[in-house]
Amino acid sequence: MYRTRVGTITLLVGLALALVSLATRLSALRVPGNHQGYSPTQPIAYSHRLHAGELGIDCRYCHVGAEQSPHAGIPPAGICMNCHTSVSAPRADVLAEAKKAEAANRKPELVVSPEIRKIYRALGLNDKRERDPKLERDPIAWMQVHKVPDFVRFDHRSHITASVACQDCHGPVETMERMRQHSTLLMGSCVDCHRKKKATLDCGACHQ
Repeated sequence: MYRTRVGTITLLVGLALALVSLATRLSALRVPGNHQGYSPTQPIAYSHRLHAGELGIDCRYCHVGAEQSPHAGIPPAGICMNCHTSVSAPRADVLAEAKKAEAANRKPELVVSPEIRKIYRALGLNDKRERDPKLERDPIAWMQVHKVPDFVRFDHRSHITASVACQDCHGPVETMERMRQHSTLLMGSCVDCHRKKKATLDCGACHQ
């Protein structure tokens, strides 16, 4: 009787975990249409408000492909490390540890925030930013937020060259704690924008 109950509980727990996994996968699927407001949970809680807003980092510093290729691209962890080699935690946390260390008459300990630690682990680094053979490199699986249908040829290069601001399509990114789809990305919004800016209305320019 006891074994039967344990087996039933184990089965139910396994089923519940499978349903959660399935729900997570389905939430990432999108069919063509208006996904305005889509804001998936990312593997790292990256704040555009902090980086693009408070720190004033240019979008193209991280999305290097925007000027050089059709796709803006997702920044590799190596770009993050240009800053996070020396910045391992929010300044407030570092100062708090420094005060604790001073009060205890000891040296401050290294403070690494949980989110920045994920960057280090993605590169197989320990908290001291040293390569650790015990840690396997695990690229960050960012969730794509903006996606146009496969039959649409959108080229970031031509839009950057025409001085189209990132915010024209992506909205006020510098205010977003978590990235979301600002525009509808439907054909009507693209046509309206082309009309306002007196850009081409040739169908072949966007549809392959």
